[in-house]
Amino acid sequence: MSKQTVFLVGATGETGESILRALLDDGSFEVTCFIRTASAHKPSVQRLKDKGLKVVFGELSDSTENLANLLVGIDTVILSIFAFDVGVEASLIQAASMARVKRFVPCGFGTPCPRGGVMALRDLKEVVHDQIFTLHLGYTIIDVGYWYEISSPRVPSGKFDYAIMVPRNKVIEGGTAPNMLIAKKDVGAITARIIKDDRTLNKRVYVCGDILTQNEINSIVEEKTGEKLELTNETTADVRKDLDQMNRAVQDDPSNLAHKYRLSNAQYNLSKYVRIDNTPEIAEYLGYIDGRKLFPDYVFQKFSDFVNDLAAGRVQRPYPHVSL
Repeated sequence: MSKQTVFLVGATGETGESILRALLDDGSFEVTCFIRTASAHKPSVQRLKDKGLKVVFGELSDSTENLANLLVGIDTVILSIFAFDVGVEASLIQAASMARVKRFVPCGFGTPCPRGGVMALRDLKEVVHDQIFTLHLGYTIIDVGYWYEISSPRVPSGKFDYAIMVPRNKVIEGGTAPNMLIAKKDVGAITARIIKDDRTLNKRVYVCGDILTQNEINSIVEEKTGEKLELTNETTADVRKDLDQMNRAVQDDPSNLAHKYRLSNAQYNLSKYVRIDNTPEIAEYLGYIDGRKLFPDYVFQKFSDFVNDLAAGRVQRPYPHVSL
């Protein structure tokens, strides 16, 4: 049987790295990595070449014709680009249509949420989806909940500090909102399963490894570490106040990456803990199918096991280049 050809955009990024590893481990894919020309000499790109992977260079803003030439013979395109770059895919989508790509996986891999001003990033993603739908391009939209790697509180001893990007020590509205969560490594592995399955073509698919409230997360961390967490309580009014402050900060300094992350975090807090969007029920209301039912044999890591890894020093901090 011939291998499925995959064109992976963002292979050296946070999510892309997980997807690439899973595609290679699976063994049934032939992968082409698309790298920005400006990044051609980075060590991470050289490591791709050292693995014998096919690497091509260009920009997502290149002409449709040039991008279509790169996509000749490609079955599936997967985008896993930097979150704040979402919205620059129009030429690649058109090129995929021209090259008769069978399946286009846009940059998703987040939490389900309705469009319309709840989260700016979600609204940008939905614009991209509309571009796909307009061309009748085959697609699969994959969302996975919120990473374990950015869901843990800080413990007083500091033993988690090496890996925590945003400490979750603020308990919002009593900490009772359930949220879908996942280990980053599972994102890649389940994506490999999803794109091999015809049942997921032209579908929105959600998966997750655990569904936990903040209170449940905090109890697991305290039980595993034997430490009493230092927590503060926040109301919906506090969340909205923080959101307003970060909106103003980004407006005052649009190029400040840390401000953009904090604004995105504030929008996630509103969606996850106040609106309670990040649940299977809302995902299915929005038209997603449950990937856990499609692949019942896949064993996701549980959050409690992730905490064991965190305590043992086996977790890598996401986005190490960003200081918050």
